[in-house]
Amino acid sequence: MTFSFMTNPLRTREDMQKACISLLDPLALYTSPGGARIQLGHTATHYDEVAAQLEGFSRPLWGLTSLLAGGADYPGVERWVRGFASGTDPDSPEFWGNTRGKDQRMVEMSAMGFTLAVCPEKLYHPLDESGKQNLVKWLGNINGKDMPDTNWLWFRVFANLGLSKIGAPYSPEQLKKDLDHLDTFYLSDGWSRDGPVGVRQLDYYSGSFAIQYAQLVYSKLAAKEDPERCEEYRDRARKFALTFVHWFDEDGRSIPFGRSLTYRFAMASFWGALAFADVEVPGLSWGVVKGMLLRHIRYWQTTPGAFTRDGTFTIGYTYPNMNMTENYNSPGSPYWAMKSFIPLALSPSHPFWAAEELPYPKDSVPKVFSSPLPGHIYSHLGGHTFALSSGQACHYPLRAGAEKYGKLAYSTAFGYAVPTGTLLLDQHAPDNTIALSEDGGVVWKVRRECEQDRLETVDGVSWLRAVWKPWKDVEVETFLVPPQEDSPLWHLRIHRLRTGRDLVSSDAGFSNYGQRKDGRILDVLDGSALSTGTEENFEGRVISAGDPSSFAASAGGVVGVLDLTPTVLPNSGSPRKAEVIPLDANTNIVFSRSTMPTLMGAHEGDGTKDVWLVTAIFGIPSRVGEDGVPKVKWVEEWNKRPIVPAPLLKLMK
Repeated sequence: MTFSFMTNPLRTREDMQKACISLLDPLALYTSPGGARIQLGHTATHYDEVAAQLEGFSRPLWGLTSLLAGGADYPGVERWVRGFASGTDPDSPEFWGNTRGKDQRMVEMSAMGFTLAVCPEKLYHPLDESGKQNLVKWLGNINGKDMPDTNWLWFRVFANLGLSKIGAPYSPEQLKKDLDHLDTFYLSDGWSRDGPVGVRQLDYYSGSFAIQYAQLVYSKLAAKEDPERCEEYRDRARKFALTFVHWFDEDGRSIPFGRSLTYRFAMASFWGALAFADVEVPGLSWGVVKGMLLRHIRYWQTTPGAFTRDGTFTIGYTYPNMNMTENYNSPGSPYWAMKSFIPLALSPSHPFWAAEELPYPKDSVPKVFSSPLPGHIYSHLGGHTFALSSGQACHYPLRAGAEKYGKLAYSTAFGYAVPTGTLLLDQHAPDNTIALSEDGGVVWKVRRECEQDRLETVDGVSWLRAVWKPWKDVEVETFLVPPQEDSPLWHLRIHRLRTGRDLVSSDAGFSNYGQRKDGRILDVLDGSALSTGTEENFEGRVISAGDPSSFAASAGGVVGVLDLTPTVLPNSGSPRKAEVIPLDANTNIVFSRSTMPTLMGAHEGDGTKDVWLVTAIFGIPSRVGEDGVPKVKWVEEWNKRPIVPAPLLKLMK
């Protein structure tokens, strides 16, 4: 990888300008003669190919507009000026076509509205009169059309806002109606759900991708026309930031949770939007906010698989991976990452740029933090940032929706796995969840939706509690307990299983990089090497029948599982069997080759008895830039045994 983004220090405003340009420049090769379409690949989406190539044109505008608004020059801007002219001209062979209801073109109008509002002099004023009229008419077609009852409504808000800022015809009635309806999505503590009552999605669309980002940008651009609403949005952002800070670790990695993760560093664009809107957050200085954004973008410099060799984005996460994508991901989709460049619209004297970048505020951020609205408990103990999760689900049949919303834990470092097929555990790849099979382990079911879920606190200890039913005669109730100070690398997972059919279960921990440093698969070892050379890293899979337990140690860190059921409930029957299973290639979204420690059990289906399973989950990741964790940092912690909280112990017994 030689393109300049990968070697950019990404510390200053000038660095960010260069980074933005380094992502814009490679697009020239893929731009159509008229400039209106950028075709970066040949994979398909549920929408038409013209809209997909429009996406390639539109999404880079988030970065380009901010770059130009901040006073930088970019010779390649003429490609987008030409594109506006030819894309909106009905007589042009590159005409984008008029939008219909629920059309992808609506999504891409949002960046154009932002452009008209923030930097019309560089991208709109150079158009001739016909070009201006065509663009205004094309954007105005969004009004009166049917839209999904989700964050999509913001796209029409920005189209109308942009038109209003250049003095063009727009629909103030539609603008107000959409904003009023979007405000009904608001819950509390800064959180909005991505849809009406009944939708339980509070993910990056609630924050950086859409709602919080849009509210912040709107709060600056419409402050004079809509002051009361704008101040409300700013207040929401201040509250949201105090939870969202827990989605990131000290190295800049963020928790991969929910859909559209191929947008990469758009996950951190909320921090840049705070700066754009001049919103100060009590307890998070400008230096901290600056670090949250820049550290995250720097993390992506350590993942060369996120880019092609010519500097364009791939579809995937840390490497090209169609297994984890959605049917709306085109080759141009990842360019929503350009939203993170919004601070470039600010002057060099802005406090965001004037402040010295500060590290992650680990001393002031609680090590364990419960957030009931998204149904998360976040932990930073032991150098591992992850979220325990219960209750969320996509409101439509999303590809790998159970994996994106329904797993029991999501880690900044270990990511999560998605299925590559429908047969056996290695294809299902059910890491960080309990999976059940009625056919001896060929086809597996995992949690997708919860019938009940809540955050409980008893005697000062908090946990998540949820119930789901994979079949009508099978009920699983799961309690998720975060790490404790005396066992910081372990968290607990307790299941109550009642089944009317014979089942086998897999209760797996974090999946991990599955290869040695020489590229060969991790060997199964007996663990005797743990007692020597404590400064050394350990590579291998270790399975213990006595505990039972298993772990996998590699360049990614160390992950493991331990069956506490025989200890906590001595008369609970046969213990489960520990294993470490190599997963199918390209299942884990962070590691293209991965392995998964799990506990395997068999359960008779009489339908009258509760079976309790008590699982301890272990995890310590490598720091970014390091290959593995020295034994001195984790072996002693592995040998500790976490304690089941007394209230849960009482419930089981």
